[in-house]
Amino acid sequence: MKSRLDTRVLVLLSLIVGIGAVLHIFAPPIVNGMKPDMLLIMMFLGIILFPKFQYVMLLSLVTGAIAALTTGLPGGQIANLIDKPLTALVAFGIVLAAGKFINRKVLAASVTLVGTLISGAIFLFVAVNIIGLVEGSFMIMYATIVLPTAAFNTVAMTVIYPIVEKISKRSRIATA
Repeated sequence: MKSRLDTRVLVLLSLIVGIGAVLHIFAPPIVNGMKPDMLLIMMFLGIILFPKFQYVMLLSLVTGAIAALTTGLPGGQIANLIDKPLTALVAFGIVLAAGKFINRKVLAASVTLVGTLISGAIFLFVAVNIIGLVEGSFMIMYATIVLPTAAFNTVAMTVIYPIVEKISKRSRIATA
């Protein structure tokens, strides 16, 4: 069975990623030049709005590539390219498993919180173990960068999702 991608959805996902890229580039650094990953919010938004495997994988690869191009961490390119697809698959699984059972706003916040925590863990694992970032820095970086980013991303999603939901209802954009 052939599956095709809807051009309207691809355009909307492109806009979402573009907004995420701008937020990601202009996010202020938290510790030692490391910035929170603002692209994650938009990746999760795209997954929640269009939970279809092809869209999720395309979105994760594009998001990973943009994050890799804009990262300030030496070697962060590799970490971003590994982190985003894995995190997107986990978020996609959560959306599929819980999407029909819980409120969409709660789902958006939950996916963002859990997804950001997982993304940060994967990113730092790759940075520490594969790239060779300072040994023993995983827990410190997780506590000082990932946890605040997860909190920030979750709050941001609770603000962004209802706005996007209203816009999509008014414009009759087909979402899941």
